[in-house]
Amino acid sequence: MKYLANVATLTLNKDKCTGCGNCAEVCPHAVLEIQDKKAFITDPDRCMECGACQTNCPFEAVGVDKGVGCAAALINSMIYGGEPSCDCSAPQEGKAKSCC
Repeated sequence: MKYLANVATLTLNKDKCTGCGNCAEVCPHAVLEIQDKKAFITDPDRCMECGACQTNCPFEAVGVDKGVGCAAALINSMIYGGEPSCDCSAPQEGKAKSCC
């Protein structure tokens, strides 16, 4: 599943990466994998910005603004009601609180 194109905040600092594989193991959409003993971003548009990779990287090689993407929009729609909105605009009638 892809989300909005070219908006993911996912970053990877290969200099800090040791290739431990924690990020790839916890990523629900296989956005990260290990290649040549380093993490690699396969497709940033598949990132739902949940933050699992960043939370589980002991070397701070992975960064993401967790809670701003489509995962946050889905959670907000469950909490506040309405349809999820991943467009990061202000809340509108019938839509859940925005993701940003």
